[in-house]
Amino acid sequence: MRDNVKVTVDGTHADCKPAHIEGTGKFDRKDYSVTGDLNADTRSCRKVNDHTLTFTNKKGDQVTMSGRGVVSADGKTRTVALTGTDSTGKKNTSTAVYDKQ
Repeated sequence: MRDNVKVTVDGTHADCKPAHIEGTGKFDRKDYSVTGDLNADTRSCRKVNDHTLTFTNKKGDQVTMSGRGVVSADGKTRTVALTGTDSTGKKNTSTAVYDKQ
């Protein structure tokens, strides 16, 4: 992993409106700005090892989501596990697995 990270997410918000979320930062556990996310205005990241990172999203001082991303040793699969609270206070968890195309 490099020292810097840029995340861009295109999708749909819970209200079915388009979402475009962007953030750039470093793996130094400091909070960096995020734009377009209804549930976060900052994100911090930490490199655990060459295949794993953790991150925390915040809205103000409140943690809204935390997660762990793991890339397989062969680089073909990425697994992201998330735990968080949405803007209505509902707690949620999810796990997504991405295969390299």
